[in-house]
Amino acid sequence: MRSEPPLTRGAGRSVLVITGEPDLAELLVTSLEPAGYRVGLTGTATEALARLGAHRFDLLVVDTARPDLTGVDAVGRPVIAHRPPVLYLASDDFLDRLLPELDLGQKDYVTKPLRVPEVLTRMRLLLRGTAPGRPGAGGDAPGYGDLVLDDTLCRARRGTRDLDLTPAEYRLLRHLLDNAHRVLSKEQIGRYVWGEFRGDNAIEQLVSRLRRKVDQEAAVLIHTRRGFGYWLGKENGEG
Repeated sequence: MRSEPPLTRGAGRSVLVITGEPDLAELLVTSLEPAGYRVGLTGTATEALARLGAHRFDLLVVDTARPDLTGVDAVGRPVIAHRPPVLYLASDDFLDRLLPELDLGQKDYVTKPLRVPEVLTRMRLLLRGTAPGRPGAGGDAPGYGDLVLDDTLCRARRGTRDLDLTPAEYRLLRHLLDNAHRVLSKEQIGRYVWGEFRGDNAIEQLVSRLRRKVDQEAAVLIHTRRGFGYWLGKENGEG
């Protein structure tokens, strides 16, 4: 059987990963992004619910080891208009609590330590037959303040100004937007934009070009965390 090209597996589906373990978060981000998924990351159930209320995600990946998850319902059944399928990452001793909550076709689990091929397979099964999230489907077009993206036409604007982005610039902006207020390393950016790490200079030039277009005559949204990477958002909650 012919295998699918890597980028068709996720096909741009948006996934929100909820875990407080940095090593686990890094493993998932570096595994899912090259497989064609847009990945958002949060460390708490409270923040996850806020993200779900503001954006439509196609799938949740939930680490059941989160200390604020007193029950699966904390994230498994969020009170939002669109309730995405859920893939739980569970230890063996959590399965007795988890299994009664599973709904056929809507929730599934993998046990830790994770095997990435199994995670990808379970995700594809959960997403089978579901329509990808679209601007205007279950929420507004993706954006931040006066920055708005249109994934249907792959266009972006800031206020009334069209940004005229290249494909690489659009992918970078979409990745920064999906992870607003989270610092993304150069390696994470490179693997998401090009499917490979192309070196610091190429990424610095790409970020510089995007920043000139996005932050021209407007409040700065794209920031550098020196030695760590880049992030999108307003500093100190301004604006």
